[in-house]
Amino acid sequence: MPNTQPQPRTLILGATGFLGRWLTLELLHRGEPVAAAVRGGRDSAGDRELRQWLRGHGANNGTLTTVATDITRPGLGLSAADDARLGAVRDIHNLAALYRFGLGRAEAEAANVDGALHALHWAASRPGLRRLVHLSGYRVGRDASPRHPLPAAETDALYARLGAYEASKQLGDAAVRVSAHRLGVPLTTVNPSSVIGHSVTGEAGQYIGPAELVRQLWRGRLPALPGTARTFLPVVAVDYLAGFLAAVPEFDQGPAHAHAVLDPATPHLPDLIALLAEHLGVPAPRRLVPVGLVRRLPRALTGADPETLSFLSEDTYSTASADHLAAAAGLVHPPVADLLRRWSTRLVADRFGAGPPPTGAHPNTAARTTPAPAPAPARATPATPRTTPTTPHPGDFTTIAGSRTYLTGERYSPGYVLLHGPGEDADAWHPAAERLDAPALLADLPGLARSSPAAMAPGHWLAELLAQLRSRPVLVGHAAGAAPVLRYAAAHPGQVAGLVLIAPPFLQPRTRTASPPLAAATATDRDQAHRPGADRRAAQWIRHARRPAERAALVGLLHTCPVPVLLVVGESDGPLEHPGSLTVPGDGRHLRLLHPEELAQTITEFGRTLDR
Repeated sequence: MPNTQPQPRTLILGATGFLGRWLTLELLHRGEPVAAAVRGGRDSAGDRELRQWLRGHGANNGTLTTVATDITRPGLGLSAADDARLGAVRDIHNLAALYRFGLGRAEAEAANVDGALHALHWAASRPGLRRLVHLSGYRVGRDASPRHPLPAAETDALYARLGAYEASKQLGDAAVRVSAHRLGVPLTTVNPSSVIGHSVTGEAGQYIGPAELVRQLWRGRLPALPGTARTFLPVVAVDYLAGFLAAVPEFDQGPAHAHAVLDPATPHLPDLIALLAEHLGVPAPRRLVPVGLVRRLPRALTGADPETLSFLSEDTYSTASADHLAAAAGLVHPPVADLLRRWSTRLVADRFGAGPPPTGAHPNTAARTTPAPAPAPARATPATPRTTPTTPHPGDFTTIAGSRTYLTGERYSPGYVLLHGPGEDADAWHPAAERLDAPALLADLPGLARSSPAAMAPGHWLAELLAQLRSRPVLVGHAAGAAPVLRYAAAHPGQVAGLVLIAPPFLQPRTRTASPPLAAATATDRDQAHRPGADRRAAQWIRHARRPAERAALVGLLHTCPVPVLLVVGESDGPLEHPGSLTVPGDGRHLRLLHPEELAQTITEFGRTLDR
């Protein structure tokens, strides 16, 4: 049967990278036949991962062609067959570069200088070439008369002053601009600022650069901020940049263009960090330290990579040409404050790339979450739909009883509300929550995991959390999380359909050693333990749960609780004398991780017996 797949008109070099996949997604959404350059080619690990990511974001892979390339080789290392498959290509986006601090000079030069020239020379060989789009660096390409090649002494000095990454980007930019003019290749260089998350979901998938600042802020390791009150580190949404890149070949005419792409509404760095600190519920740094001083201090003391410091300046750049193209393409920057909040939330949810992101995509949890108000559209042109991922936002921060509380799942009409214990976070519930028969609201307890301490007791925090609900949910509390749900049900029986208490510590022998869930099954302990005071607050929860007066009070509430209660305990939890208890094999503290199917079935069956 003949191959009816349309010939690609666009080649994306670096299609599996951070920006490459978002541009591929944008073009596929527009119906553009795309060729993705992937090391290893069709059916390689990179190809499979890219196609899976695109499907997860609602793209149709039917018009995607994969070719094996190596930008460090002349002719891009293309086979004769793959080169022939690209005969109709008219637009070439070179996004293939190494973006990593600490690169060696040879490695950086091979990708960012030689690779850029190999892409240019291959583009020059295309008979139907419309435009080569070269993704350059933010602080490069400002010389109106670039020189290539530089004398060896100047090249050595540049690498010594800037480091391998930024020096190679400057040299690559100059090489492409000089050589494109000589070869007559229509060229657009795009110089984006710091590219952060998606304007709706916050998703980025890149955890270096500004994301490292957020990670240090989140973990309490940013006591001072490099720079001045006027330091400007502008950002741009990844979907806005993808839309801009896709529009360049259509709107740029003539031999050469250069665009600085950034959101000029970005706050100055101290204000930007203060905004993020308030959103995440962490202290903002109080001091500013000049960049020159940070350079001279030991890296072990500052935690700052010297190569990153060159990006911290008060410089601003004209965006006039980029704004003109954006207006013609119907592109509008999303509100930058909302963008920064969504991005920082997603970084926390993704554990800054240290572990797998929360699942959250099951129809019983985040996929059925009542959506928040949508931000302003990133573009207004109907013919270019925005690249909104289908994977839902994993969670968000909101203020409850003075705590910046991390919530995920159904916010307003959940069938279940799930609370965790010390040493973990709400993500540990996902394997069980995905299997429940109704959507669930999952929350990080105040002072634990991603939530900051509350101004009031946990019971008041829970009352404020549940006051917004339109349903009568089943409250499920695990370990020390059992106490607040029991107290709430006793005080508000009309608002609760029933209770499920899993391994409640007030019913266990006082001599039993407390232990967190299996470390191998969750990244929570490793991730959240880095936060200031995390161990101390978890220990306080455990100590409070084991006090005789607390145990006695909770046992009394359990026996007089006016709503149905199901106790789920493990064999090792000890015998319990309660008519609503269910004993399962193993340790009750590990049920959600080791037996999520059985636990979900137990909770679901109990919920079906209730009047809701």
